[in-house]
Amino acid sequence: MAQSPAPQTAQVYPHQLPPLPYAYDALEPYIDKMTMEIHYTKHHGGYVNNLNKALENYADLQKLTVTELLAKIHQVPEAIRTAVRNHGGGHLNHSLFWKLMKKGGGGEPKGELAEAIGKAFHSFGDFREKFTACALGRFGSGWAWLMLKNGQLVIDSTANQDSPVMEGAQPILGLDVWEHAYYLKYQNRRNEYIESWWHVVNWDQVAENYQEARK
Repeated sequence: MAQSPAPQTAQVYPHQLPPLPYAYDALEPYIDKMTMEIHYTKHHGGYVNNLNKALENYADLQKLTVTELLAKIHQVPEAIRTAVRNHGGGHLNHSLFWKLMKKGGGGEPKGELAEAIGKAFHSFGDFREKFTACALGRFGSGWAWLMLKNGQLVIDSTANQDSPVMEGAQPILGLDVWEHAYYLKYQNRRNEYIESWWHVVNWDQVAENYQEARK
């Protein structure tokens, strides 16, 4: 079963909105304050509330972390499966996403992660180009991911709030390309949002996720 790459994903019911690791305006000018506040409090907060509502009458499922719930999504009762998939996925994806960004981020990874990316994608430049293309190519709402799957680093995207853990993969780096993540500042210019996002990537956290996924 997929292991938790971040402490807040180890919580069980009632699930809680994790603390944002920086101020709403910390990622300016790349991610604007208003988008961060709405995205965190309204969107992520809504996923948490709706996940808890879905699990109210399922004591056995209340013992599972959100990662475990999604890894076992096909065993979740059909009556609440879509709600758990959507809202549980939204909770897990965003819990990872906030930590993948920081003030003064950007640049390139170092150490073992840099070596692994170079081995898998030939160079960091090639990796960044392929990841960007994946994010741009996701039609509608969804996510772009760098993930560890079957022991290999791969780039792929998921629709809506689907999580890589649903397919047995470990998310290492993820980018939210729902319009609510960028529309206030960038309108329909997803390409500009993605280009700006590279300036706030927290490579230390990505490296930590990589090491955790390898265990």
